[in-house]
Amino acid sequence: MTTLVRLFRDHPASVNETYFEHMAFAGKFSGRLFLAGSMALVHALLPFLFERSASGIVRELYEKTHGRGK
Repeated sequence: MTTLVRLFRDHPASVNETYFEHMAFAGKFSGRLFLAGSMALVHALLPFLFERSASGIVRELYEKTHGRGK
């Protein structure tokens, strides 16, 4: 097996996913992070908005990823 194939296969396999399953998970994860970051930025300017939203998303993402692949 070539090094290039291993680069694309090994990490997803380490969390029991195929390449495309991992792509979907990581894509959704990045979208949620973008949303949390956007909410945090709005909160920085308007502190009465999104008081707990960004931290809730971060907590949710941590719970989904903590211990994956173990």
